[in-house]
Amino acid sequence: MAYQPMTARSRHEEHRAATPLELFFDLCFVVAVASAGRQLVHALVEGHAGSGVSGYLFVFFGVWWAWMNFSWFASAYDVDDVPYRVATLVQIAGVLVYSAGVPEAFNDNDWTVAVIGYLIMRVALTAQWLRAAACEQGPARRTALTYAVGLVICQLGWVALLAVPESSKRWLFLVMVLAELSVPVIAERGHQTPWHPHHIAERYGLFTIIVLGESIAAATVAVQSAVEEHEALGELLPIAGGGLLTVFGAWWIYFAAPVHERLAGNREAIPWGYGHYVIFASAAAIGAGIEVAVEHAVGKAHISATAAAAAMTVPTALYLATVWLLHSRHFKRGAVEQLLLPVSAAAVLACTFAGDAAVLATGLVTALAVATGVALAERSRRGDPRTADLHL
Repeated sequence: MAYQPMTARSRHEEHRAATPLELFFDLCFVVAVASAGRQLVHALVEGHAGSGVSGYLFVFFGVWWAWMNFSWFASAYDVDDVPYRVATLVQIAGVLVYSAGVPEAFNDNDWTVAVIGYLIMRVALTAQWLRAAACEQGPARRTALTYAVGLVICQLGWVALLAVPESSKRWLFLVMVLAELSVPVIAERGHQTPWHPHHIAERYGLFTIIVLGESIAAATVAVQSAVEEHEALGELLPIAGGGLLTVFGAWWIYFAAPVHERLAGNREAIPWGYGHYVIFASAAAIGAGIEVAVEHAVGKAHISATAAAAAMTVPTALYLATVWLLHSRHFKRGAVEQLLLPVSAAAVLACTFAGDAAVLATGLVTALAVATGVALAERSRRGDPRTADLHL
């Protein structure tokens, strides 16, 4: 259909799944994720961990928040007509512009191109919210208008940020982050948009897969380049094996429990959705950590073995701890199951001091966590058939 009214979809719609357009949208974000990861690797191997991590977190916020804005809107108002598709494609173009501006924002604190990309995305998304407001009435209309006004105000703030002194930009950036995070809280206060729990859980799961896949791709390129130049197979094979075990384990742990069952309303969903900033950022940083380990193994990184190891162990530990905090802990039974992921995260951090063997050690700890979780789940299943899910 060329055009149809943009009214809210049913929150109880059966068989709601991600659309091909949403999958295309997600894949285009890989460019931005990869660009942020490359800049993080370059900063870490040069020994600029402080500025590198802070720059990565700032840049990744833009990637994550743009994805968030679209995903929650689409869950409530996806009509899949021509205007909706065109507006979404415009947002994709904005993502690509933002990606082009990532190196300058990361290295020179110059956000001009990135803000232009955000402006493109925001114009399209604001038009979507205004279209929804025009088709709604009462509280739903007020919520849609609040979102539109909030987007415009925040975007004006980002544009104004370009004109402030360099010394103030990072601190004012944090102010803008708080403003952005407050928009959904304020807009949804009087009326909850009818996002679909299963659809939202699937969208987050798919983006987690994409980010983990980007980590594997980045690590593969790093290993391939190192082999071609140095033929250091003895040093690289343990890193490749440990990296794969870590990423495989990260995937297994995330999808061990059906999280959509907990997303009853905004009280549960907003902290869960916001907390995924850490999950997505740390998952992408795992790939960067593998690259740093490769660079150190072939003598290209100007950092110690402990610093190179931390590039892998810290994001992995953050990932494990955050997945446990956001949803895994709600499916645990007993102290052993509850402690599995926190203890595994602590063990991964301890692997930092394993030096050149840190990546392999991290992979083995992650794999052991999965194997232990499977064994505990089987024990629970035998004791109570209703507990068939893996309690990782």
